[in-house]
Amino acid sequence: MSETKAPESPVASNFIHNIIDKDLETQKYGNKVYTRFPPEPNGYLHIGHAKSICLNFTTAEKYNGFCNLRYDDTNPVKEDVEYVDSIEEDVKWLGFMWTKRLFASDYFGTMFDCAVKLIEKGKAYVCQLTPEEMKEYRGTLTEPGKESPYRNRPAAESLKLFNEMKEGLHPEGAMVLRAKIDMASPNINMRDPILYRIAHQSHHNTGDDWCIYPMYDYAHPIEDAIEGITHSICTLEFEDHRPLYDWVLQELEWPNPPQQIEFARLNLTNTVMSKRYLKALVDNGDVEGWDDPRMPTIAGLRRRGYTPEAIRDFCDRIGVSKANSTVDISLLEHCIREDLKEKVQSRNVVENPIKVIITNYPEDQTEEMEIENNKEVPEMGSRMVPFSRELYVDGEDFQEFPEKKYFRLFPGNEVRFKGAYFITCNEAVKNPDGSIKELLCTYDPETRSGGGFEGRKVKGTIHWVDAKTAVEITIRAYNHLMVKNEEGENIMNPDSLNTIKAFAEPAILDAQPGERFQFFRHGYYIADAKLTAGTDKVFNRIVDLKSSYKPNQL
Repeated sequence: MSETKAPESPVASNFIHNIIDKDLETQKYGNKVYTRFPPEPNGYLHIGHAKSICLNFTTAEKYNGFCNLRYDDTNPVKEDVEYVDSIEEDVKWLGFMWTKRLFASDYFGTMFDCAVKLIEKGKAYVCQLTPEEMKEYRGTLTEPGKESPYRNRPAAESLKLFNEMKEGLHPEGAMVLRAKIDMASPNINMRDPILYRIAHQSHHNTGDDWCIYPMYDYAHPIEDAIEGITHSICTLEFEDHRPLYDWVLQELEWPNPPQQIEFARLNLTNTVMSKRYLKALVDNGDVEGWDDPRMPTIAGLRRRGYTPEAIRDFCDRIGVSKANSTVDISLLEHCIREDLKEKVQSRNVVENPIKVIITNYPEDQTEEMEIENNKEVPEMGSRMVPFSRELYVDGEDFQEFPEKKYFRLFPGNEVRFKGAYFITCNEAVKNPDGSIKELLCTYDPETRSGGGFEGRKVKGTIHWVDAKTAVEITIRAYNHLMVKNEEGENIMNPDSLNTIKAFAEPAILDAQPGERFQFFRHGYYIADAKLTAGTDKVFNRIVDLKSSYKPNQL
């Protein structure tokens, strides 16, 4: 067996690791630590799954153990090979490799045999209550349930019916196999839960071999036990299911069974963490697909421009606890800013462009201005950017009537054009509708960047693009997927995507799909992997430059 791939940073300890440390001291499982990441292939993984992926794989790595990728594919109605493929791509992209790639459906034969054993022990029975009757018999959180009239049928009769279920002799909903535990248990999960149901559905892995399928709560402990998992790490909503997990393995007399440990799932502001809801967005056409950059899926974050390093850093920062809480999405955004600030080159891009005409600059002249690629990393070098008489500046960089402490372009003010000259705005020429047509400016040829002009200071520095060589690009500016309405309910943000036409310096033509940049003074962007081809450049905004993250907010 191959070991998990080691993460780049040390693995922080947590309460789960404290449990494992004690188990190693007592030699509960010898020196073995074996975890698993067990997604159901019924949708694409999201950022919440990334937390579980990182936890399971880095835990195995910390203890020189193993971690399986296992698909909990016990529900053929919702599962698909497309989801299987996407899950594997996501796990690899995050930087991990599994010890074994397995399917719960690989164990259907063993699970059936285990069910037969439970029937023979008098611990399971075939029940023919209708779903409505079963709900009525189940009881409530304050009232005990009632025993099914089929609960005490002879084991031989249940075995006969169970085999008939397996042979496809009964329709869906006609009968189920139930555990015989305690209908008065305060834990509703222990009130004779269903172990098997009939489903005349083809399965993505087993085809038409089966028409009965095990329920998750029955299948999961058996899968873990077969694989020799030592620590079955899952989210907190399964805490009430742990007694059933233990009951199944105890009644099957499984030697040295694994133990289930629960941790708090990830809740993120302005985000929905429900595959059912996300699938509805896809099915209804509210988003482009599972990899829409607005989606919190790992595929969506990847296309948005997030890096695996940033996501793993985020998962490390939020830690692992037993208490549910909500993490502010600003922390995730902080992690990607921190990761990209020393990795990517900058480019000049202007949105809502305003033309600038430098009236005292030679009409037929073009200069090449040297601009650093990343001011944080001098080793990234510089690039040459054309400069001539007609330029574009960002629409936010001019105000005809400037507000207080506005130091950019306005009539009579001088600013520095980054990497070029000092420029003075003299006049704003307007269109008939009152909008700005162009700005008439002058430049000081003695102030070329790098020249000697000691004592000359300006308060504003703005970026620009040469009009003659400007490349038109499309920017997809994303906002949070979810917002709260007046009633405080989460709804899809109607302003989650804005498409902007912008002008960029000609070096942008070299951008390859998936390549990231900082657009000077705007934010971090990635050339969309699906929409960028040839001269058609479409950039997704990964995150803007402004951060609301406070280091002490966790």
